[in-house]
Order: sequence, then C-alpha cells, then structure tokens
Amino acid sequence: MEIQNGVLWEVEGKWVVKGALDVDIGANPSAEAGGEEEEGVDDRAVKVVDIVDTFRLQEQPALDKKQFVAYIKKYIKLLTTKLEREKQEEFKKNIEGATKFLLSKLSDLQFFVGESMHDDSTLVFAYYKDGATDPTFLYFGHGLREVKC
Repeated sequence: MEIQNGVLWEVEGKWVVKGALDVDIGANPSAEAGGEEEEGVDDRAVKVVDIVDTFRLQEQPALDKKQFVAYIKKYIKLLTTKLEREKQEEFKKNIEGATKFLLSKLSDLQFFVGESMHDDSTLVFAYYKDGATDPTFLYFGHGLREVKC
C-alpha cells in the first residue's frame, strides 16, 4: 500500500516458522524394528519474518535523529539523479512529508539493508503498529525497481 503520496510503500511482514517441523504421522518408533529414533535428523525450526528471510535483509544498528537526517539527505541526492524528470519532481515534492513521518517513528524503527549492503542502497524500515504482532515494512517507492515474474 502506498502512503505519504507514494513516497513510502507499506508492506505487512509475517512471522513464519522455517525449517523442519515435528509432524506426527502416527508411527511409534519404539514399536518399530530396533526401537531407536533415527539419528541425523535436524528437526529444529526457527521463527523468522518472511520479508527479512526472503530478501535476506540484514538488520543495522538504530540511527539517532542526526544520523537519520544525514542519511536521508544523502539518499535524496543519490536517488534524485537516477529518476526521470517527472518522478524527480514528484519525489522532491513529497519527500519532506515522508521524512517527517519516519522521524515521528524513529525510536520504534528497525533498520535493514539488502545483503549486498551497497553504500548507495536504501534502508528498509520496520516497525510494529499499535497492538500488531507482525512487523510493517516501509520502502521508498521511488527507489524500487519493477521486476516482472
């Protein structure tokens, strides 16, 4: 869902279980030949956030207000040069509102980067809406590339 006049895109994440699960198929290991459990089976499961896991996002240390503003200024310069003129104007017109929105949530945000961690790549922000058990992720819409599947 687009918010802040399309500058930010909001995506709902979900906690999921990853890894082997203990599934009861009705077999009784003690009644089978040998009566021993199979060894070498890794049945550990872990809970992960689907978006973090799928896109191999790496969590970064939190930014304070000064660091965040410095990041935003640098990112605006980098991104603006990569946008078509029409998109540049739209982005410049609406980035201030999006920045204020993010600043208002700064103490609640988690910060992520893609696994390549390029200096010019965007941060992805995550936070928990009031009462939510799953995180909401925020992306700069103008910084996303469309990929056809």
